[in-house]
Amino acid sequence: MPAAVPSAYQPDLSPVADSLALSALIALLPLVTVFVTLGVLKWKAHWAGLTAVLVAIIVAAVFFGMPVQLAALAATQGAAFGLFPIMWIVFTAILLYQVTVRSGHFEDLRATFHLISDDPRIQAIIIAFCFGGLLEALAGFGAPVAITGVMLMALGFSPLRAAAVVLLANTAPVAFGAIGTPIITAGNLTGIPYQEIGAYVGHQTPILAAFVPLLLVLMAGGRRGVRETWPVAVVVGLAFAIAQWISATWISVELTDIIASLAGLAAAVLFLRVWQPSGREEALAVMHADRERELALVGGEGNIAVSGPASDFNVSADELEERARGLTTGRILMALFPYLLVIAVFSVAKLVPPVKEALTGTDIKIPWPGLDGEILTASGEVSGATTYTLAWLSSPGSMLLVCGLIVAFVYGIGISGWAGEVAAIAHKMRFAFLTVASMLALAYVMNLSGQTITIGTWIAGTGAAFAFLSPTLGWIGTAVTGSDTSANALFATLQQSAAETAGIDPTLLVAANTSGGVVGKMISPQNLTIAATAVGLIGRESDILRKVLPWSIGLIIAMCILVGLQSTVLAWMLP
Repeated sequence: MPAAVPSAYQPDLSPVADSLALSALIALLPLVTVFVTLGVLKWKAHWAGLTAVLVAIIVAAVFFGMPVQLAALAATQGAAFGLFPIMWIVFTAILLYQVTVRSGHFEDLRATFHLISDDPRIQAIIIAFCFGGLLEALAGFGAPVAITGVMLMALGFSPLRAAAVVLLANTAPVAFGAIGTPIITAGNLTGIPYQEIGAYVGHQTPILAAFVPLLLVLMAGGRRGVRETWPVAVVVGLAFAIAQWISATWISVELTDIIASLAGLAAAVLFLRVWQPSGREEALAVMHADRERELALVGGEGNIAVSGPASDFNVSADELEERARGLTTGRILMALFPYLLVIAVFSVAKLVPPVKEALTGTDIKIPWPGLDGEILTASGEVSGATTYTLAWLSSPGSMLLVCGLIVAFVYGIGISGWAGEVAAIAHKMRFAFLTVASMLALAYVMNLSGQTITIGTWIAGTGAAFAFLSPTLGWIGTAVTGSDTSANALFATLQQSAAETAGIDPTLLVAANTSGGVVGKMISPQNLTIAATAVGLIGRESDILRKVLPWSIGLIIAMCILVGLQSTVLAWMLP
């Protein structure tokens, strides 16, 4: 880390009239810009993101005293991070999917899931919750949303409903995602053993996880769907939650989501052998009508159009049933091959220490030109956030690229077919690239200028009541950055110091930051764009936001109440 220079910028936590409250309100302006332009004015996401970046730079320069050139450079570093690794992961995840579609094997995968259950509401649980949780455990960074979103589209879900379902499902496993990276990051920053933080998180997020399948069924099939399918939703939710609780507490933080996802999937398969839901035909009819209505509406909006999966699959339920009956073991294995390959590659890359070290050893550290050494933290230390890591080989996106190439050759697509998909997807995703780059630019400007930490410090100043509010920091941090890991990097030490000042268990609040972040991910503009891209609704991120925002608010309120009670009357719940 370079030595600080005398002219280095150091954020002032209360730059506006020496008032922390007023400074925090000013610092919230870029976030307000995002949600107003997206949710109220219904702007395209890339315009909302670019406008918010401009507002953040103005706030940084005018109110926080950050030199304009440093604010602009912070935006460029954030944009670079948004493109690589974030959009690199999403791009390669969708590329892998498109290869399976081009080969025709994805139809067999649809039929395979049909064999487990032919009810779309149950398929939403199996794919978005169980399989998505497994992808979150191994890859994270938007890959589960991208892959499961297109899978639900292929099963007949309308684009908007598919996006909302996968975003809601992506809450439960986020805290332990990417082999426990958010929790390990919090441990490294606070000095609290990450196993201890993980155990606390394992006594918080499973409470929500137990209810997520029921919420998915409610979103996928309404109240009638809940009445008709609640037994399997309860069984899967409890199996996932109990496995997550046990693994986080006594087995392994790194393996928690893998164990929980497999437990939930096994519970679904076994339970469906002895019980089947009613109302399948009605659910299919409603889903078909919903899809047709939505596609007709979108198709009439001029420059906004559904692309990709929305127009790729028009197989009737009878045809799917016939295809499922004709499946052989070999065809099922070939259909599952891409995803079995992903699980195998990520398991080796993340869980075998020599391989993991060899891959991460290729990472290239790049001190960001003009920015590195010029930024101090609020405590006066040189910021380490100005070093950009080019994880060209260890990135999940690079592993997905390798998987996609292997699948292309196994499926007989060849390099020319694969290259054709690369070009087509790159063209379709051009605005998604711009959106995510702008959102990460926003995050970096807010973080390096001190806006984010000012907001956090203001919220942390509520004393003993902070136990109830502490999850909101993780919620805000993840909403801004799109990453629970980044939210912990921002606020873990703040949570620790605020807890010590208020006489609250520091581990509880550090864990609460992680747990609050899991329900902020679904409203992150970055994740909204990933979901919109996956289901072919680029430009309609505002519609998806309005669909999931009430769920996110409801879940963060529940998490705040849980953590507040765990700091007092429910302290017995903690490890």
